[in-house]
Amino acid sequence: MVWLFGCLKSRFKMAPRLMSWALQSLSRGAPLVLCVGLAGTSAAQTITGATFDGPTTRYRHAILGDGIEFTQLVIEAEDWAHKTRYRISLPEDHVFEDIAPRLWDITGDGAPEVVVIETDMARGGSLAVYDETGKIAETPHIGRSNRWLAPIGAADFDGDGRIEVAFIDRPHLAKTLRVFEWDGVGLVLDAELGGLTNHRIGQDFISSGVRDCGAGPEMVTADSDWSDIMVTRMEGGVLETHSVAAFSRDQLDTVLNCDL
Repeated sequence: MVWLFGCLKSRFKMAPRLMSWALQSLSRGAPLVLCVGLAGTSAAQTITGATFDGPTTRYRHAILGDGIEFTQLVIEAEDWAHKTRYRISLPEDHVFEDIAPRLWDITGDGAPEVVVIETDMARGGSLAVYDETGKIAETPHIGRSNRWLAPIGAADFDGDGRIEVAFIDRPHLAKTLRVFEWDGVGLVLDAELGGLTNHRIGQDFISSGVRDCGAGPEMVTADSDWSDIMVTRMEGGVLETHSVAAFSRDQLDTVLNCDL
């Protein structure tokens, strides 16, 4: 369900892992003030921000180090005349099991959508894509409770003109890179590769990203035992990976910045 509401102030309760995404989205502890144009919304609106709200402890997985997940997604959008805020509430058997919403262009139109980890409490995590109209795409849920995924990034990894989105499926168990492509309607599995990871249980951050050092986008992760930083490309629909350095947080930043 999507609700549109007017000029208001709200103060979000801060959870322990807030600070890891304070630079990516509005602080959960800071006041949000936004006046909404109620005269109607424009088809040319662009999403400019997104935050989680509705903290809950109804799902006890605590994969990110605490027992707090979220039940609501707040999307901010604007056009030349209006700023609008949309609030999306999940059903009681779902949570956003995530650090922060991501503004990634999934449809390839040059404007961002909102990408989140949405978990069915009985069927595990999925990667979901929202815009101001609601959910527009979702990968299949992993299949059982307490199973999670960790996003990497989105780009045209194979050069075919369509956007792919990448994540690690069960970074503590299956350790499998999966790449899904936007086909104009939804997300379809394009390629997968085992032996990679990007998250340790209890961490409130994800150790991966996408870089482009001049030869096209590449996915940066760790290998399955955290010994090496791995760079993965998609060539002819096939994922090819290689080690570029011993793993450390500093080295990961160096690789993502194309300095190694």
